[in-house]
Amino acid sequence: MLNFSFQNTTKILFGEGQIKAISKAIPKDAKVLVTYGGGSIKANGVYEQVAAALSEHTWFEFSGIEPNPTYANLMKALVSIREHDVDYLLAVGGGSVVDGTKFIAAAALYEGDDPWDFIAKGQPIKQALPMGCVLTLPATGSESNTGAVVTRDGNKLPFSSPLLRPLFAVLDPAVTLSLSDRQISNGVVDAFVHTMEQYLTYSVNGKVQDRFAESLLLTLIEEGPKALAADTKNDLDVRGNIMWAATMALNGLIGSGVPQDWSTHMIAHELTGAYGIDHARTLSIVLPAVMKIRKEAKRDKLLQYAQRIWNLTDGDEDTRIQRAIELTEQFFTAMQVPTRLSHVDLAEAQIDGLIEKLTQHGMVKLGEHKAVTPDVSREILVAAL
Repeated sequence: MLNFSFQNTTKILFGEGQIKAISKAIPKDAKVLVTYGGGSIKANGVYEQVAAALSEHTWFEFSGIEPNPTYANLMKALVSIREHDVDYLLAVGGGSVVDGTKFIAAAALYEGDDPWDFIAKGQPIKQALPMGCVLTLPATGSESNTGAVVTRDGNKLPFSSPLLRPLFAVLDPAVTLSLSDRQISNGVVDAFVHTMEQYLTYSVNGKVQDRFAESLLLTLIEEGPKALAADTKNDLDVRGNIMWAATMALNGLIGSGVPQDWSTHMIAHELTGAYGIDHARTLSIVLPAVMKIRKEAKRDKLLQYAQRIWNLTDGDEDTRIQRAIELTEQFFTAMQVPTRLSHVDLAEAQIDGLIEKLTQHGMVKLGEHKAVTPDVSREILVAAL
């Protein structure tokens, strides 16, 4: 196991009815800006619950944070922050709302010329507004980690800082009952691939991390299809297990002390940036191709994955690996997401542009061994056709 330092300070408020707990989680003298997306929280009752919980607070709102939040839109929130002297943020929504709110938190106190610099140029984030969140779509794990992704001019780029970790996160499985099948599918697949990015690398004898990761993968495989099935889709236990698995997949725990990959994400970000494809649906396209092209570098972990997740013990090593990849694709298909570029109407002609973007963004040494060069990324995209 590698040396590591692990700390996660986000307070998790889990369970039905927990939105009311934000009344005590946020200081009474705080001036709060509630951020959210397109307004679905007003249709499903979440907004009403948040308003009731904040009845003794001074609060304002900023709506319209879109999927894959954009720099231009998020910058508009700074007007309200300065006008009302806001000193606390509450994100109410899925990963995009939480990510966008993290950008707002840092941008509000950024002392440089352009807040985009801490994304594009890696300028350090020295201060940020405190924030909490009410999660409505389990997927990204952003509710209890330090990272986020924001898009500008078709460039979808990540950033992170310990100052951006939410102080608390409300996880109420009941609020997910209004999600569409597409949102459910995306969330499960996103959490699954987050886990794989930290698991499917090479062994450093991190047994605890491996078995934690395997428990998350098995849970998502078991519970994900149930959330789409008519007779179990409203089961709060199913939704709760998915919600908690998505949070645990990217709260820093399973990635501590083990190598991590993230090449699937970096390649997939370019598909979203260029073509607006849902994040999870780019991941479901790219991951199987990464497994195929990086098979030798990942051989030992692929065999472990085949045995522990899919119970594959018969046949030679290559047969077991191939079957594990096929079963992964079948799981994605069961979750109603694409597994090929052709499924989203992309062909080989688009690959050059994607490789050019990867190169522009400095994504030229990806993966756990830093061996995924632009040429290897091209192989991966070709394998995904």
